[in-house]
Parts: sequence; C-alpha cells; structure tokens
Amino acid sequence: MTALTPANQLTLLRMLLIPAFVILVVYGYLGWALAVFVTAGITDALDGLAARWTNEKTSLGAWLDPAADKLLLVTTFIVLTLPGLGLANRLPIWLTVLIISRDVGIVLTVAIVNLAIGPRTFRPSIFGKVATATYILTAVVAMWFNYRGYHSILFDLFIYASLAITLISGLHYVWHATRIVDASEQS
Repeated sequence: MTALTPANQLTLLRMLLIPAFVILVVYGYLGWALAVFVTAGITDALDGLAARWTNEKTSLGAWLDPAADKLLLVTTFIVLTLPGLGLANRLPIWLTVLIISRDVGIVLTVAIVNLAIGPRTFRPSIFGKVATATYILTAVVAMWFNYRGYHSILFDLFIYASLAITLISGLHYVWHATRIVDASEQS
C-alpha cells in the first residue's frame, strides 16, 4: 500500500494552505483568508472520510493528520494574535501562549512518561476533542467578524470558552498521565 493515499494527499493540501492563509491575513484579504481556513477544515473532514471509506489508513496519515491540525491551529492563533494588522477581533496573547503551552506540555508529558516507564498509548480525550472544536470555532468567529470589520461580543465569549477548555483539557491530561504512572509503579 502506498503511503501517499488520497487521504494523505488531502492532509498535505491542508498543510500547503497554511502559508496562503497567513499571507492573506497579513495583507488584509480577510474574506479570502476565511475561505482558505474553511477549505482547510473541509480537507480535514474529507481526509478522515477518505481513509475510512477506502480502508487506507496509514501510519504516515496517523502522524500527518494531527500534525497538520496542530500546525493549522497554532499558526492561525499566532497570526490572529499579531498586533499591527488592524484586526477588530485580535486574539489576546495570553490565550495563544496558554494554548501553545498546553500543547507543548502534553507532548512533553507523553514523551517523559514513555521514556520513564515505556511506551504507553495516550488516546485523544473528549476534552481534547472539545478543545480542538472550540479553537476552530474561535478562529472562525474571529475571522468572520474581522472580515465584517467590527468587534463582536460573540468573539469575547469564544475567547473565554477557549480559556476554560484549555485549562480543563490540560488538567485532564495531567490527571491521566498521573494515573498511568501510578498504575505502572503499582505493578
């Protein structure tokens, strides 16, 4: 089976859309930037469907898909945080730093646990999935109202929803890692 399946090609397309998104936001083409972001989101849905439908799940896709998702979201949050772009709904730097810190903390925790007690599986939790969905919606709301050119209270609500789910999901991963380490020490 070839690693460059249709699903993996869609994932690579999503990664190639990231620089286009950044350029469009930086140069003020906010409607086009929103369209590119939505297109990237559609490729995310389609690559999963394609992999299941064709039964062509690959180890490359298992790594590439979440990496593309993280790259898209982190890049989006950084760009929407940048000062000087004249965005009516700019993400607060504290939120972007917190979200990136959470992701780095999760990766480090998984690495440390795997090095300390051997390979363990960390399946995505429901809180992690809700966090990703909340971040995507926050980005879409920010871009929509930036395109419209005015600040929205809905944007503010999504900022605090992102804060809440970041803290909840981060604490859940710490709790889960602690349980894995405790179970390993007891056996």
